[in-house]
Amino acid sequence: MTSYTSDSDSATGAKALQLIDVTLEYPDGQETIKALDSVNLAVGAGEMLSLIGPSGSGKSSLLVAAATLIRPTHGLVIIDGTTASDLNDKEMTTLRRETVGIIFQQPNLLASLTSAEQLMVSDHLRGKPLKEAKARALELLDVVGLADSAKKRPHQLSGGQRQRVNIARALMGQPKVLLIDEPTAALDHERSESIVRLLAQVTREFAVATVMVTHDTEFISLTDAVATMRDGVLGATELVAA
Repeated sequence: MTSYTSDSDSATGAKALQLIDVTLEYPDGQETIKALDSVNLAVGAGEMLSLIGPSGSGKSSLLVAAATLIRPTHGLVIIDGTTASDLNDKEMTTLRRETVGIIFQQPNLLASLTSAEQLMVSDHLRGKPLKEAKARALELLDVVGLADSAKKRPHQLSGGQRQRVNIARALMGQPKVLLIDEPTAALDHERSESIVRLLAQVTREFAVATVMVTHDTEFISLTDAVATMRDGVLGATELVAA
Protein backbone atom coordinates (compact mmCIF):
# COMPACT_ATOMS: atom_id res chain seq x y z
CA MET A 1 0.00 0.00 0.00
CA THR A 2 1.02 3.59 -0.56
CA SER A 3 0.18 6.87 1.13
CA TYR A 4 -3.25 8.08 0.15
CA THR A 5 -3.97 11.29 -1.75
CA SER A 6 -6.84 12.34 -3.99
CA ASP A 7 -6.33 14.10 -7.31
CA SER A 8 -9.75 15.75 -7.10
CA ASP A 9 -9.08 17.08 -3.62
CA SER A 10 -5.62 18.32 -4.49
CA ALA A 11 -7.29 20.45 -7.12
CA THR A 12 -10.05 21.80 -4.88
CA GLY A 13 -8.27 21.69 -1.52
CA ALA A 14 -11.51 20.48 0.06
CA LYS A 15 -12.79 17.23 1.57
CA ALA A 16 -16.38 16.31 2.32
CA LEU A 17 -15.31 15.05 5.77
CA GLN A 18 -12.40 16.36 7.81
CA LEU A 19 -11.29 15.66 11.35
CA ILE A 20 -8.49 17.98 12.46
CA ASP A 21 -6.56 17.17 15.66
CA VAL A 22 -9.67 15.62 17.19
CA THR A 23 -9.25 14.46 20.78
CA LEU A 24 -12.07 12.89 22.78
CA GLU A 25 -11.72 12.38 26.53
CA TYR A 26 -14.22 11.23 29.12
CA PRO A 27 -14.04 10.46 32.85
CA ASP A 28 -13.81 6.88 34.07
CA GLY A 29 -13.88 6.85 37.86
CA GLN A 30 -10.76 8.65 39.05
CA GLU A 31 -9.17 8.49 35.62
CA THR A 32 -9.65 10.16 32.26
CA ILE A 33 -9.92 7.95 29.21
CA LYS A 34 -8.61 9.31 25.92
CA ALA A 35 -10.78 7.61 23.31
CA LEU A 36 -9.35 9.68 20.45
CA ASP A 37 -5.86 11.16 20.48
CA SER A 38 -5.23 14.02 18.01
CA VAL A 39 -6.96 12.26 15.12
CA ASN A 40 -6.61 13.71 11.63
CA LEU A 41 -8.73 12.32 8.81
CA ALA A 42 -9.91 13.57 5.42
CA VAL A 43 -12.24 11.75 3.03
CA GLY A 44 -13.42 13.20 -0.26
CA ALA A 45 -16.69 12.85 -2.16
CA GLY A 46 -16.92 9.47 -3.88
CA GLU A 47 -14.21 7.91 -1.70
CA MET A 48 -14.63 4.93 0.63
CA LEU A 49 -12.29 4.40 3.57
CA SER A 50 -12.08 1.19 5.61
CA LEU A 51 -11.29 1.78 9.28
CA ILE A 52 -9.79 -1.23 11.05
CA GLY A 53 -8.21 -1.97 14.41
CA PRO A 54 -8.67 -4.07 17.56
CA SER A 55 -11.71 -3.78 19.82
CA GLY A 56 -11.48 -0.73 22.06
CA SER A 57 -9.07 1.07 19.74
CA GLY A 58 -11.38 4.06 19.19
CA LYS A 59 -13.05 3.18 15.89
CA SER A 60 -16.59 3.67 17.18
CA SER A 61 -15.57 6.85 18.98
CA LEU A 62 -14.27 8.23 15.69
CA LEU A 63 -17.61 7.50 14.02
CA VAL A 64 -19.53 9.13 16.86
CA ALA A 65 -17.38 12.27 16.67
CA ALA A 66 -17.56 12.39 12.86
CA ALA A 67 -21.35 12.04 13.05
CA THR A 68 -21.48 15.05 15.43
CA LEU A 69 -23.25 12.86 17.99
CA ILE A 70 -20.70 14.07 20.53
CA ARG A 71 -18.52 17.16 20.65
CA PRO A 72 -14.80 16.36 20.80
CA THR A 73 -12.78 17.65 23.73
CA HIS A 74 -10.42 19.35 21.27
CA GLY A 75 -10.17 19.71 17.51
CA LEU A 76 -12.47 20.30 14.58
CA VAL A 77 -15.02 18.22 12.70
CA ILE A 78 -15.79 19.73 9.30
CA ILE A 79 -18.61 18.36 7.14
CA ASP A 80 -19.16 19.67 3.63
CA GLY A 81 -17.29 22.84 4.52
CA THR A 82 -19.17 23.51 7.77
CA THR A 83 -17.27 23.40 11.06
CA ALA A 84 -19.53 21.56 13.49
CA SER A 85 -17.88 23.06 16.58
CA ASP A 86 -19.04 26.52 15.45
CA LEU A 87 -22.69 25.44 15.75
CA ASN A 88 -25.08 25.29 18.67
CA ASP A 89 -26.85 22.03 19.47
CA LYS A 90 -29.89 22.77 17.30
CA GLU A 91 -27.75 23.78 14.34
CA MET A 92 -25.59 20.69 14.78
CA THR A 93 -28.68 18.47 14.75
CA THR A 94 -29.77 20.10 11.51
CA LEU A 95 -26.30 19.61 9.99
CA ARG A 96 -26.36 15.93 10.95
CA ARG A 97 -29.87 15.38 9.61
CA GLU A 98 -29.12 17.06 6.29
CA THR A 99 -25.56 15.96 5.56
CA VAL A 100 -24.77 12.71 7.42
CA GLY A 101 -26.08 9.20 6.78
CA ILE A 102 -25.43 6.61 9.50
CA ILE A 103 -25.57 2.84 9.00
CA PHE A 104 -25.48 0.87 12.22
CA GLN A 105 -24.45 -2.75 12.65
CA GLN A 106 -28.07 -3.73 13.32
CA PRO A 107 -30.66 -2.27 10.91
CA ASN A 108 -33.17 -1.63 13.73
CA LEU A 109 -36.11 -1.58 11.34
CA LEU A 110 -39.62 -0.93 12.67
CA ALA A 111 -41.51 -4.24 12.61
CA SER A 112 -44.85 -2.71 11.55
CA LEU A 113 -43.52 -0.77 8.54
CA THR A 114 -42.85 -1.89 4.99
CA SER A 115 -39.44 -1.39 3.40
CA ALA A 116 -40.65 1.74 1.62
CA GLU A 117 -42.20 3.13 4.80
CA GLN A 118 -38.92 2.62 6.71
CA LEU A 119 -37.35 5.11 4.30
CA MET A 120 -40.31 7.47 4.12
CA VAL A 121 -40.33 7.99 7.90
CA SER A 122 -36.89 9.61 7.77
CA ASP A 123 -38.01 12.06 5.09
CA HIS A 124 -41.19 12.80 7.05
CA LEU A 125 -38.97 13.91 9.93
CA ARG A 126 -37.22 16.24 7.49
CA GLY A 127 -40.55 17.78 6.55
CA LYS A 128 -40.56 16.43 2.99
CA PRO A 129 -43.91 15.95 1.15
CA LEU A 130 -45.25 12.40 1.26
CA LYS A 131 -45.40 11.99 -2.52
CA GLU A 132 -41.79 13.12 -2.90
CA ALA A 133 -40.64 10.85 -0.08
CA LYS A 134 -42.39 7.82 -1.56
CA ALA A 135 -40.87 8.40 -5.00
CA ARG A 136 -37.35 8.68 -3.56
CA ALA A 137 -37.88 5.63 -1.32
CA LEU A 138 -38.86 3.48 -4.30
CA GLU A 139 -35.92 4.83 -6.31
CA LEU A 140 -33.44 3.96 -3.56
CA LEU A 141 -34.90 0.52 -2.96
CA ASP A 142 -34.31 -0.12 -6.66
CA VAL A 143 -30.70 1.06 -6.30
CA VAL A 144 -30.04 -1.43 -3.49
CA GLY A 145 -31.71 -4.28 -5.36
CA LEU A 146 -35.02 -4.37 -3.49
CA ALA A 147 -37.43 -2.94 -6.03
CA ASP A 148 -39.71 -5.97 -5.57
CA SER A 149 -39.58 -5.77 -1.76
CA ALA A 150 -41.03 -2.29 -1.19
CA LYS A 151 -44.17 -3.68 0.48
CA LYS A 152 -42.42 -6.35 2.56
CA ARG A 153 -41.98 -5.99 6.31
CA PRO A 154 -38.74 -6.85 8.16
CA HIS A 155 -39.80 -10.40 9.09
CA GLN A 156 -40.24 -11.13 5.38
CA LEU A 157 -36.66 -10.10 4.56
CA SER A 158 -33.33 -11.89 4.97
CA GLY A 159 -30.54 -10.39 7.06
CA GLY A 160 -28.80 -9.12 3.95
CA GLN A 161 -32.01 -7.58 2.63
CA ARG A 162 -32.65 -5.81 5.93
CA GLN A 163 -29.16 -4.34 5.74
CA ARG A 164 -29.91 -3.14 2.20
CA VAL A 165 -33.00 -1.34 3.52
CA ASN A 166 -30.73 0.17 6.18
CA ILE A 167 -28.38 1.46 3.47
CA ALA A 168 -31.21 2.90 1.41
CA ARG A 169 -32.63 4.62 4.49
CA ALA A 170 -29.28 6.29 5.20
CA LEU A 171 -29.27 7.71 1.67
CA MET A 172 -32.74 9.28 1.88
CA GLY A 173 -31.47 12.64 3.08
CA GLN A 174 -28.97 12.92 0.20
CA PRO A 175 -26.02 12.95 2.65
CA LYS A 176 -22.55 14.21 1.90
CA VAL A 177 -21.02 11.78 4.41
CA LEU A 178 -21.85 8.12 5.05
CA LEU A 179 -20.66 6.57 8.33
CA ILE A 180 -20.94 2.80 8.70
CA ASP A 181 -20.38 0.60 11.75
CA GLU A 182 -19.61 -3.09 11.08
CA PRO A 183 -22.23 -3.62 8.35
CA THR A 184 -21.33 -7.28 7.79
CA ALA A 185 -21.01 -8.47 11.39
CA ALA A 186 -24.20 -10.56 11.30
CA LEU A 187 -23.89 -11.79 7.71
CA ASP A 188 -22.29 -14.79 6.02
CA HIS A 189 -19.39 -14.45 3.58
CA GLU A 190 -21.44 -14.15 0.41
CA ARG A 191 -23.86 -11.59 1.80
CA SER A 192 -21.01 -9.66 3.42
CA GLU A 193 -19.21 -9.27 0.11
CA SER A 194 -22.39 -8.16 -1.66
CA ILE A 195 -23.05 -5.53 1.01
CA VAL A 196 -19.53 -4.07 0.80
CA ARG A 197 -19.75 -4.01 -3.00
CA LEU A 198 -23.08 -2.19 -2.71
CA LEU A 199 -21.59 0.35 -0.31
CA ALA A 200 -18.71 0.98 -2.72
CA GLN A 201 -21.23 1.40 -5.54
CA VAL A 202 -23.42 3.93 -3.74
CA THR A 203 -20.32 5.81 -2.55
CA ARG A 204 -19.41 6.49 -6.16
CA GLU A 205 -22.94 6.86 -7.52
CA PHE A 206 -24.04 9.36 -4.87
CA ALA A 207 -20.61 11.01 -4.43
CA VAL A 208 -20.57 10.59 -0.65
CA ALA A 209 -17.53 10.44 1.60
CA THR A 210 -17.78 7.01 3.23
CA VAL A 211 -16.05 5.70 6.35
CA MET A 212 -16.69 2.04 7.15
CA VAL A 213 -15.59 0.49 10.43
CA THR A 214 -15.01 -3.19 9.79
CA HIS A 215 -13.41 -6.28 11.31
CA ASP A 216 -13.65 -8.03 7.93
CA THR A 217 -10.26 -7.26 6.39
CA GLU A 218 -11.02 -9.65 3.53
CA PHE A 219 -13.16 -7.03 1.82
CA ILE A 220 -10.85 -4.03 2.24
CA SER A 221 -9.76 -4.49 -1.38
CA LEU A 222 -13.26 -3.42 -2.46
CA THR A 223 -12.73 0.02 -0.90
CA ASP A 224 -10.44 2.89 -1.87
CA ALA A 225 -8.28 3.24 1.22
CA VAL A 226 -7.65 1.87 4.70
CA ALA A 227 -6.51 3.29 8.03
CA THR A 228 -5.77 1.52 11.31
CA MET A 229 -6.61 2.69 14.82
CA ARG A 230 -4.78 1.67 17.97
CA ASP A 231 -5.31 3.15 21.44
CA GLY A 232 -7.18 6.14 20.04
CA VAL A 233 -4.45 6.97 17.54
CA LEU A 234 -5.22 6.89 13.81
CA GLY A 235 -2.45 5.67 11.56
CA ALA A 236 -1.72 7.04 8.10
CA THR A 237 -4.40 6.47 5.49
CA GLU A 238 -3.15 4.18 2.73
CA LEU A 239 -4.42 3.62 -0.79
CA VAL A 240 -5.72 0.12 -1.47
CA ALA A 241 -3.94 -1.41 -4.45
CA ALA A 242 -6.22 -2.03 -7.41
